[in-house]
Amino acid sequence: MSDEISPELFNHLVELAALELDPAEAEYLRGQLNNQLKSIHELETIPLDPNTPIASHGVPYTPASSAPIRADVLDAYPDPAGLLARAPDAQDGYIVVPDIPHQDLK
Repeated sequence: MSDEISPELFNHLVELAALELDPAEAEYLRGQLNNQLKSIHELETIPLDPNTPIASHGVPYTPASSAPIRADVLDAYPDPAGLLARAPDAQDGYIVVPDIPHQDLK
């Protein structure tokens, strides 16, 4: 089976991500990504009972084994004016943060 991520595709992805990799780093990372994809395909071949429920993780969440979910209740900070007074810069009830310098990518 050939690699799913060819050198050409990998180079395109590296360019899109604006990464700087030397050739050895690039080949190592491409190999690792291809190994991950092969592992995923191996897992896909495991036969599953069609009645197996979909799970977001391997630990079941049941009321018998877990605490009940806490209600989402607004608990406002008791002194927002005091909090804003400690901020370096505040305006209209918001903390003002400096612009983040950036540069345009080619």
